[in-house]
Amino acid sequence: MNRQSIPLLSPAIGTHRELVSFHFGPADSGQKIYIQSSLHADETPAMLTTVLLKRRLIELEKQGALNAEIVLVPVANPVGLGQYVLGQFLGRFDLGSGKNFNRHFLQFPKLVAQAKEALGSNAAENVRIVRRLIGEELAAQKPLTEFESLQLAMLKLSFDADVIIDLHCSLEAAMHLYTSEAAWPEFEPLSRYLGAQASLLATNSGGEAFDETHSLLWWQLQQALPADKPVPNGAIAVTVECRGQRDVSYEVAQQDADALVDYLVWRKAIQLDARPLPPLLTPATPLAGSEQFYAPVSGILIHRAKIGDTIRVGQALFDIVDPLTDETTTIASKTEGVFYMRRAIRFVTAGAPLGRVTGTQPFRTGVLLGA
Repeated sequence: MNRQSIPLLSPAIGTHRELVSFHFGPADSGQKIYIQSSLHADETPAMLTTVLLKRRLIELEKQGALNAEIVLVPVANPVGLGQYVLGQFLGRFDLGSGKNFNRHFLQFPKLVAQAKEALGSNAAENVRIVRRLIGEELAAQKPLTEFESLQLAMLKLSFDADVIIDLHCSLEAAMHLYTSEAAWPEFEPLSRYLGAQASLLATNSGGEAFDETHSLLWWQLQQALPADKPVPNGAIAVTVECRGQRDVSYEVAQQDADALVDYLVWRKAIQLDARPLPPLLTPATPLAGSEQFYAPVSGILIHRAKIGDTIRVGQALFDIVDPLTDETTTIASKTEGVFYMRRAIRFVTAGAPLGRVTGTQPFRTGVLLGA
Protein backbone atom coordinates (compact mmCIF):
# COMPACT_ATOMS: atom_id res chain seq x y z
CA MET A 1 0.00 0.00 0.00
CA ASN A 2 1.22 3.45 -0.92
CA ARG A 3 -0.23 6.45 0.94
CA GLN A 4 -0.28 9.71 -0.98
CA SER A 5 -1.38 13.21 -0.06
CA ILE A 6 -2.43 16.15 -2.22
CA PRO A 7 -2.31 19.53 -0.41
CA LEU A 8 -5.37 21.70 -0.96
CA LEU A 9 -5.33 25.43 -1.46
CA SER A 10 -5.26 27.10 1.93
CA PRO A 11 -8.31 29.36 2.43
CA ALA A 12 -6.75 31.40 5.22
CA ILE A 13 -3.45 31.96 6.97
CA GLY A 14 -2.65 29.17 9.42
CA THR A 15 -4.92 26.55 7.85
CA HIS A 16 -4.08 23.51 5.78
CA ARG A 17 -6.00 20.48 4.49
CA GLU A 18 -5.02 17.56 2.30
CA LEU A 19 -6.69 14.87 0.21
CA VAL A 20 -5.29 11.47 1.22
CA SER A 21 -5.38 8.44 -1.07
CA PHE A 22 -4.25 4.83 -0.66
CA HIS A 23 -2.88 3.00 -3.69
CA PHE A 24 -2.90 -0.78 -4.02
CA GLY A 25 -1.82 -3.26 -6.66
CA PRO A 26 0.33 -2.93 -9.77
CA ALA A 27 0.15 0.49 -11.45
CA ASP A 28 0.95 -1.08 -14.83
CA SER A 29 -1.79 -3.72 -14.72
CA GLY A 30 -3.93 -2.22 -17.49
CA GLN A 31 -6.92 -1.72 -15.20
CA LYS A 32 -7.43 1.06 -12.66
CA ILE A 33 -10.26 1.17 -10.12
CA TYR A 34 -11.00 4.37 -8.21
CA ILE A 35 -13.17 4.24 -5.08
CA GLN A 36 -13.98 7.17 -2.83
CA SER A 37 -16.39 7.83 0.00
CA SER A 38 -18.16 10.69 1.73
CA LEU A 39 -17.80 13.41 -0.89
CA HIS A 40 -20.76 14.73 1.05
CA ALA A 41 -18.78 14.74 4.28
CA ASP A 42 -21.70 13.99 6.61
CA GLU A 43 -22.44 10.67 4.85
CA THR A 44 -20.58 8.50 7.33
CA PRO A 45 -21.77 4.94 6.43
CA ALA A 46 -19.75 5.05 3.20
CA MET A 47 -16.65 6.16 5.11
CA LEU A 48 -16.82 3.16 7.45
CA THR A 49 -17.24 0.88 4.44
CA THR A 50 -13.98 2.17 2.93
CA VAL A 51 -12.18 1.72 6.27
CA LEU A 52 -13.09 -1.98 6.25
CA LEU A 53 -12.39 -2.25 2.53
CA LYS A 54 -8.90 -0.80 3.06
CA ARG A 55 -8.15 -3.45 5.68
CA ARG A 56 -9.18 -6.18 3.24
CA LEU A 57 -7.15 -4.70 0.38
CA ILE A 58 -4.05 -4.62 2.57
CA GLU A 59 -4.46 -8.36 3.19
CA LEU A 60 -5.14 -9.13 -0.46
CA GLU A 61 -2.11 -7.15 -1.60
CA LYS A 62 0.12 -9.08 0.81
CA GLN A 63 -1.27 -12.28 -0.70
CA GLY A 64 -0.43 -11.07 -4.22
CA ALA A 65 -4.11 -11.27 -5.21
CA LEU A 66 -4.50 -7.83 -6.78
CA ASN A 67 -4.57 -7.78 -10.58
CA ALA A 68 -5.43 -4.09 -10.92
CA GLU A 69 -4.40 -0.73 -9.56
CA ILE A 70 -6.94 0.24 -6.90
CA VAL A 71 -7.03 3.78 -5.54
CA LEU A 72 -9.03 4.29 -2.35
CA VAL A 73 -9.99 7.68 -0.91
CA PRO A 74 -11.83 7.14 2.41
CA VAL A 75 -12.19 10.87 3.15
CA ALA A 76 -13.06 12.56 -0.13
CA ASN A 77 -14.06 15.82 1.54
CA PRO A 78 -11.76 17.05 4.30
CA VAL A 79 -13.20 20.53 3.75
CA GLY A 80 -16.72 19.46 4.69
CA LEU A 81 -15.45 17.51 7.69
CA GLY A 82 -14.50 20.82 9.28
CA GLN A 83 -17.98 22.32 8.94
CA TYR A 84 -19.36 21.54 12.39
CA VAL A 85 -21.60 24.48 13.24
CA LEU A 86 -23.53 24.95 16.49
CA GLY A 87 -23.65 21.21 17.10
CA GLN A 88 -24.70 20.38 13.54
CA PHE A 89 -22.49 18.64 10.98
CA LEU A 90 -22.94 20.32 7.58
CA GLY A 91 -21.07 18.31 4.96
CA ARG A 92 -23.19 18.60 1.81
CA PHE A 93 -22.63 22.26 0.94
CA ASP A 94 -19.54 24.45 1.16
CA LEU A 95 -20.32 27.12 3.75
CA GLY A 96 -18.07 29.62 2.02
CA SER A 97 -19.87 29.53 -1.33
CA GLY A 98 -23.11 27.60 -0.79
CA LYS A 99 -22.02 25.12 -3.47
CA ASN A 100 -22.88 21.44 -3.32
CA PHE A 101 -19.61 19.49 -3.06
CA ASN A 102 -20.90 16.98 -5.64
CA ARG A 103 -22.13 19.36 -8.31
CA HIS A 104 -20.60 21.38 -11.14
CA PHE A 105 -17.36 19.48 -11.52
CA LEU A 106 -15.09 20.61 -14.33
CA GLN A 107 -16.40 19.74 -17.79
CA PHE A 108 -14.37 19.39 -20.99
CA PRO A 109 -16.28 21.17 -23.79
CA LYS A 110 -13.18 21.73 -25.96
CA LEU A 111 -12.02 18.15 -25.75
CA VAL A 112 -14.57 16.78 -28.21
CA ALA A 113 -13.28 19.11 -30.92
CA GLN A 114 -9.67 18.24 -30.03
CA ALA A 115 -10.48 14.53 -30.20
CA LYS A 116 -11.92 14.83 -33.70
CA GLU A 117 -8.48 15.93 -34.86
CA ALA A 118 -6.34 13.69 -32.68
CA LEU A 119 -8.07 10.30 -32.74
CA GLY A 120 -7.58 7.54 -35.26
CA SER A 121 -8.79 4.03 -36.05
CA ASN A 122 -7.27 2.24 -33.02
CA ALA A 123 -9.79 2.16 -30.16
CA ALA A 124 -7.25 1.40 -27.42
CA GLU A 125 -4.94 4.15 -28.63
CA ASN A 126 -7.89 6.54 -28.74
CA VAL A 127 -8.51 5.92 -25.05
CA ARG A 128 -4.90 6.79 -24.28
CA ILE A 129 -5.11 9.96 -26.37
CA VAL A 130 -8.31 11.14 -24.69
CA ARG A 131 -6.85 10.52 -21.25
CA ARG A 132 -3.74 12.46 -22.21
CA LEU A 133 -5.92 15.39 -23.32
CA ILE A 134 -7.89 15.25 -20.07
CA GLY A 135 -4.68 15.17 -18.06
CA GLU A 136 -3.36 18.22 -19.90
CA GLU A 137 -6.60 20.09 -19.25
CA LEU A 138 -6.48 19.26 -15.55
CA ALA A 139 -2.81 20.26 -15.30
CA ALA A 140 -3.66 23.66 -16.79
CA GLN A 141 -6.31 24.46 -14.18
CA LYS A 142 -5.59 27.15 -11.58
CA PRO A 143 -8.07 26.79 -8.71
CA LEU A 144 -8.95 29.98 -6.86
CA THR A 145 -10.58 28.47 -3.77
CA GLU A 146 -10.14 25.49 -1.47
CA PHE A 147 -13.42 24.12 -2.86
CA GLU A 148 -12.09 24.24 -6.42
CA SER A 149 -8.76 22.72 -5.41
CA LEU A 150 -10.58 19.81 -3.73
CA GLN A 151 -12.62 19.03 -6.83
CA LEU A 152 -9.52 19.30 -9.01
CA ALA A 153 -7.51 16.99 -6.72
CA MET A 154 -10.20 14.31 -6.96
CA LEU A 155 -10.26 14.52 -10.75
CA LYS A 156 -6.47 14.26 -10.98
CA LEU A 157 -6.60 11.05 -8.96
CA SER A 158 -9.46 9.50 -10.93
CA PHE A 159 -9.49 10.79 -14.54
CA ASP A 160 -7.55 7.82 -15.94
CA ALA A 161 -9.51 5.14 -14.05
CA ASP A 162 -11.47 2.51 -15.94
CA VAL A 163 -14.03 2.20 -13.12
CA ILE A 164 -15.12 4.95 -10.72
CA ILE A 165 -17.16 4.04 -7.63
CA ASP A 166 -18.41 7.00 -5.59
CA LEU A 167 -19.85 5.92 -2.23
CA HIS A 168 -22.50 8.12 -0.63
CA CYS A 169 -25.61 7.69 1.49
CA SER A 170 -28.95 9.45 1.66
CA LEU A 171 -30.77 10.72 4.75
CA GLU A 172 -33.05 7.70 5.20
CA ALA A 173 -32.84 5.18 2.38
CA ALA A 174 -32.62 1.67 1.07
CA MET A 175 -29.41 0.62 -0.64
CA HIS A 176 -29.55 2.02 -4.17
CA LEU A 177 -27.27 3.23 -6.94
CA TYR A 178 -27.11 5.63 -9.87
CA THR A 179 -25.31 4.98 -13.15
CA SER A 180 -25.69 5.43 -16.90
CA GLU A 181 -27.55 3.25 -19.36
CA ALA A 182 -24.27 2.47 -21.13
CA ALA A 183 -22.55 1.38 -17.91
CA TRP A 184 -25.45 -0.62 -16.47
CA PRO A 185 -24.35 -4.01 -17.89
CA GLU A 186 -21.01 -3.52 -16.13
CA PHE A 187 -22.60 -2.45 -12.85
CA GLU A 188 -25.53 -4.84 -12.71
CA PRO A 189 -23.32 -7.38 -10.86
CA LEU A 190 -22.45 -4.67 -8.32
CA SER A 191 -26.16 -4.00 -7.77
CA ARG A 192 -26.66 -7.71 -7.16
CA TYR A 193 -23.78 -8.06 -4.71
CA LEU A 194 -24.84 -4.94 -2.80
CA GLY A 195 -28.46 -6.06 -2.63
CA ALA A 196 -29.60 -2.76 -4.11
CA GLN A 197 -33.35 -2.22 -3.97
CA ALA A 198 -33.23 0.40 -6.71
CA SER A 199 -30.86 1.06 -9.62
CA LEU A 200 -31.50 4.41 -11.32
CA LEU A 201 -30.21 5.04 -14.84
CA ALA A 202 -29.48 8.33 -16.60
CA THR A 203 -26.89 9.32 -19.17
CA ASN A 204 -26.96 12.95 -18.08
CA SER A 205 -28.79 13.85 -14.87
CA GLY A 206 -27.90 17.49 -15.30
CA GLY A 207 -25.97 18.16 -12.10
CA GLU A 208 -22.38 17.72 -13.37
CA ALA A 209 -21.77 15.35 -10.47
CA PHE A 210 -18.46 13.57 -9.91
CA ASP A 211 -19.49 10.27 -11.50
CA GLU A 212 -20.97 11.80 -14.67
CA THR A 213 -17.98 14.09 -15.16
CA HIS A 214 -16.12 10.89 -16.01
CA SER A 215 -18.71 8.88 -17.92
CA LEU A 216 -20.55 11.62 -19.82
CA LEU A 217 -17.47 12.77 -21.72
CA TRP A 218 -16.96 9.34 -23.27
CA TRP A 219 -20.62 9.18 -24.29
CA GLN A 220 -20.33 12.63 -25.90
CA LEU A 221 -17.26 11.49 -27.82
CA GLN A 222 -19.08 8.38 -29.03
CA GLN A 223 -21.96 10.52 -30.29
CA ALA A 224 -19.73 13.08 -31.99
CA LEU A 225 -17.08 10.95 -33.69
CA PRO A 226 -17.49 8.89 -36.88
CA ALA A 227 -17.33 5.10 -36.91
CA ASP A 228 -13.78 5.11 -38.25
CA LYS A 229 -12.65 6.79 -35.01
CA PRO A 230 -13.97 4.30 -32.44
CA VAL A 231 -14.23 5.40 -28.81
CA PRO A 232 -15.05 2.73 -26.21
CA ASN A 233 -16.27 3.47 -22.70
CA GLY A 234 -12.99 4.78 -21.35
CA ALA A 235 -14.53 5.25 -17.92
CA ILE A 236 -17.66 3.84 -16.33
CA ALA A 237 -18.89 5.39 -13.11
CA VAL A 238 -21.47 4.67 -10.43
CA THR A 239 -22.76 6.43 -7.34
CA VAL A 240 -23.71 4.02 -4.56
CA GLU A 241 -26.05 5.24 -1.83
CA CYS A 242 -25.18 3.18 1.26
CA ARG A 243 -28.64 3.48 2.82
CA GLY A 244 -29.19 6.35 5.30
CA GLN A 245 -26.98 8.57 7.45
CA ARG A 246 -27.74 6.66 10.64
CA ASP A 247 -26.99 3.23 9.16
CA VAL A 248 -23.52 3.10 10.67
CA SER A 249 -22.52 -0.30 12.05
CA TYR A 250 -19.67 -2.75 11.62
CA GLU A 251 -22.07 -5.40 10.36
CA VAL A 252 -23.61 -3.31 7.58
CA ALA A 253 -20.31 -1.71 6.56
CA GLN A 254 -18.63 -5.13 6.41
CA GLN A 255 -21.45 -6.42 4.24
CA ASP A 256 -20.93 -3.54 1.79
CA ALA A 257 -17.13 -3.86 1.83
CA ASP A 258 -17.46 -7.58 1.07
CA ALA A 259 -19.84 -6.77 -1.79
CA LEU A 260 -17.29 -4.38 -3.28
CA VAL A 261 -14.61 -7.07 -3.06
CA ASP A 262 -16.98 -9.53 -4.73
CA TYR A 263 -17.52 -7.06 -7.53
CA LEU A 264 -13.79 -6.49 -7.99
CA VAL A 265 -13.32 -10.27 -8.14
CA TRP A 266 -16.04 -10.41 -10.82
CA ARG A 267 -14.10 -7.75 -12.77
CA LYS A 268 -10.94 -9.85 -12.34
CA ALA A 269 -9.30 -6.97 -10.49
CA ILE A 270 -8.84 -9.38 -7.57
CA GLN A 271 -7.66 -12.94 -8.11
CA LEU A 272 -10.08 -15.01 -6.02
CA ASP A 273 -12.86 -17.45 -6.75
CA ALA A 274 -15.91 -15.41 -7.74
CA ARG A 275 -18.96 -15.73 -5.52
CA PRO A 276 -22.10 -16.67 -7.48
CA LEU A 277 -24.14 -13.66 -8.49
CA PRO A 278 -27.09 -13.10 -6.16
CA PRO A 279 -30.49 -12.34 -7.72
CA LEU A 280 -31.19 -8.80 -8.88
CA LEU A 281 -33.72 -7.55 -6.33
CA THR A 282 -35.40 -5.06 -8.66
CA PRO A 283 -34.86 -4.24 -12.34
CA ALA A 284 -33.10 -1.00 -13.20
CA THR A 285 -35.39 1.96 -13.86
CA PRO A 286 -34.88 5.39 -15.45
CA LEU A 287 -34.00 8.16 -13.02
CA ALA A 288 -36.38 10.34 -15.03
CA GLY A 289 -39.18 7.96 -14.01
CA SER A 290 -38.71 8.45 -10.27
CA GLU A 291 -41.53 10.39 -8.63
CA GLN A 292 -40.33 13.15 -6.30
CA PHE A 293 -42.60 14.23 -3.48
CA TYR A 294 -42.79 17.72 -1.98
CA ALA A 295 -44.72 19.15 0.93
CA PRO A 296 -47.69 21.22 -0.31
CA VAL A 297 -48.12 22.71 3.18
CA SER A 298 -46.19 23.09 6.40
CA GLY A 299 -46.72 20.91 9.44
CA ILE A 300 -45.79 17.75 11.32
CA LEU A 301 -44.66 15.00 8.94
CA ILE A 302 -45.81 11.42 9.51
CA HIS A 303 -44.35 8.66 7.35
CA ARG A 304 -46.93 6.07 6.29
CA ALA A 305 -44.65 3.73 4.34
CA LYS A 306 -41.35 2.08 5.13
CA ILE A 307 -38.14 2.52 3.21
CA GLY A 308 -37.79 -0.30 0.68
CA ASP A 309 -41.56 -0.91 0.42
CA THR A 310 -43.06 -1.59 -2.99
CA ILE A 311 -45.60 1.18 -3.44
CA ARG A 312 -48.89 1.01 -5.33
CA VAL A 313 -50.48 3.84 -7.27
CA GLY A 314 -52.66 5.81 -4.86
CA GLN A 315 -50.93 4.50 -1.73
CA ALA A 316 -50.50 7.10 1.02
CA LEU A 317 -46.85 7.91 1.78
CA PHE A 318 -47.01 10.96 4.01
CA ASP A 319 -49.40 12.86 6.24
CA ILE A 320 -48.75 16.48 7.15
CA VAL A 321 -50.63 17.65 10.24
CA ASP A 322 -51.20 21.35 10.96
CA PRO A 323 -50.85 21.65 14.76
CA LEU A 324 -53.02 24.79 14.85
CA THR A 325 -55.97 23.77 12.66
CA ASP A 326 -55.74 19.96 13.11
CA GLU A 327 -56.04 19.67 9.33
CA THR A 328 -54.29 16.65 7.80
CA THR A 329 -52.90 16.66 4.25
CA THR A 330 -52.11 13.27 2.74
CA ILE A 331 -49.60 12.79 -0.08
CA ALA A 332 -50.12 9.65 -2.17
CA SER A 333 -47.99 8.08 -4.88
CA LYS A 334 -48.90 8.37 -8.54
CA THR A 335 -46.26 5.79 -9.38
CA GLU A 336 -45.79 2.10 -8.74
CA GLY A 337 -42.26 1.32 -7.58
CA VAL A 338 -39.85 1.12 -4.67
CA PHE A 339 -39.85 3.77 -1.95
CA TYR A 340 -36.07 4.13 -1.95
CA MET A 341 -35.30 7.33 -0.05
CA ARG A 342 -36.85 9.98 2.16
CA ARG A 343 -35.72 13.03 4.09
CA ALA A 344 -34.91 12.70 7.78
CA ILE A 345 -37.28 15.44 8.82
CA ARG A 346 -40.43 15.33 10.92
CA PHE A 347 -41.58 18.94 10.56
CA VAL A 348 -41.71 20.44 7.09
CA THR A 349 -42.05 23.81 5.47
CA ALA A 350 -44.10 24.24 2.32
CA GLY A 351 -42.15 23.01 -0.69
CA ALA A 352 -39.75 20.82 1.30
CA PRO A 353 -38.62 17.63 -0.49
CA LEU A 354 -39.98 14.47 1.14
CA GLY A 355 -38.83 11.38 -0.74
CA ARG A 356 -38.80 9.39 -3.98
CA VAL A 357 -40.37 6.29 -5.53
CA THR A 358 -38.92 4.53 -8.57
CA GLY A 359 -40.94 4.41 -11.78
CA THR A 360 -40.56 2.63 -15.09
CA GLN A 361 -41.79 5.41 -17.41
CA PRO A 362 -39.65 8.56 -17.82
CA PHE A 363 -41.60 11.77 -17.31
CA ARG A 364 -39.16 14.25 -15.73
CA THR A 365 -36.72 16.38 -17.73
CA GLY A 366 -33.96 18.84 -16.95
CA VAL A 367 -31.90 18.45 -13.78
CA LEU A 368 -32.87 15.10 -12.29
CA LEU A 369 -30.79 15.31 -9.10
CA GLY A 370 -31.75 17.00 -5.86
CA ALA A 371 -29.96 20.05 -4.54
